[in-house]
Amino acid sequence: MSAVGDNGFVYSEKYCDDQYEYRHVHLTQDAVKKIPTTKLMSESQWRRIGVEQSHGWEHYMYHSPEKHILLFRRPLKKKE
Repeated sequence: MSAVGDNGFVYSEKYCDDQYEYRHVHLTQDAVKKIPTTKLMSESQWRRIGVEQSHGWEHYMYHSPEKHILLFRRPLKKKE
C-alpha cells in the first residue's frame, strides 16, 4: 500500500533485498519541472523539492520511462 504526502507525492511501501531497503516516490507534475533529470540528486536537493523521508536514503536511479518516479535505497542495518 502506498501513502500520499501533504505535497501530493506518493510514497511506496519499503521493500528489500539482502543489501538494501528500497522505496520509490511518485512526484507531482509540477515538482518534475524542478528536478534535474540528467543526474542523481543529493539529499539536500530532493528535500528541497519536498521529498520527506528519514535520513540515510540515497537517490540512486530514475525510472526511465517515467521521470516523475524517483528510486531510493539505503543499506540494511547489520545484524550483530
